[in-house]
Amino acid sequence: MADEYWLKGLHFSCQQCSACCRHVPGFVFLAKNDILNLIQYLDCTLPDFLAKYVRKIDIGTGFRLSLTETSAFDCIFWSPKGCMVYSARPVQCRTYPFWKGIPEHQSSWQAEAADCPGINKGPLVPAESIREAFWLRRLHTPVELPYDLALEDLDENSFLGSERFNPDTTDT
Repeated sequence: MADEYWLKGLHFSCQQCSACCRHVPGFVFLAKNDILNLIQYLDCTLPDFLAKYVRKIDIGTGFRLSLTETSAFDCIFWSPKGCMVYSARPVQCRTYPFWKGIPEHQSSWQAEAADCPGINKGPLVPAESIREAFWLRRLHTPVELPYDLALEDLDENSFLGSERFNPDTTDT
């Protein structure tokens, strides 16, 4: 990992500014685990969740599933009080700003700080916690669907299987 700038830890404390959740077009790619946590949290079915909150994004080899956005480019789950699904938020959200490419170099960390006021603030996040965020992202890879599969055709039992009853709800 490049020069591994993060090995001595990095200061970060979320300022709850919502800059990472709104005003700029983006994607919150969903892993199966994220979908399980959200449908349980929202107490809805897979078809309802997909219809209300998910869009397909063409990544060149198929589609990834992402949360939808409002017309103002806010996350569908953002509100003036913050994240409406905070305890069930996707891994991508839980691990920010400790994503591959951001903390590896001082220059990339400082560049991200221009958009995130929590970077370089608060307590030192130890290297082990940063490493855990990297592994959590690797463990929960985004769902990728073939081009010929419509969201309406996803069967909850075959898509979610037995995991439906044992979701990973670990919060970081």
